[in-house]
Amino acid sequence: MGEARLLPWVSPEGKTCFVLGDGEGFVSRMADRVEAVQLDMADELVAHAEGMLGESKVSERELRFLAGHLARALRDVRRVAVSRGARLGEPGDTPG
Repeated sequence: MGEARLLPWVSPEGKTCFVLGDGEGFVSRMADRVEAVQLDMADELVAHAEGMLGESKVSERELRFLAGHLARALRDVRRVAVSRGARLGEPGDTPG
């Protein structure tokens, strides 16, 4: 049946979501696409933050807004890393 995969989203109640399978199904492919979007968005946000922090005048409101989005992006990227790391297995494990 395959392994449980941590999905890159949570339920409407905020609960962790998993899919069981071989990684080839519709939900797994959708999760791959969502992860790619999350990673791309995090890259863009980091670039925006670097530019913004290089400015001499940034308001507290702008910084709070940026910090909120950076925290969300970090949470998403961490979830992707945990999910992918779990699928890699322990060092020395043989795939399949």
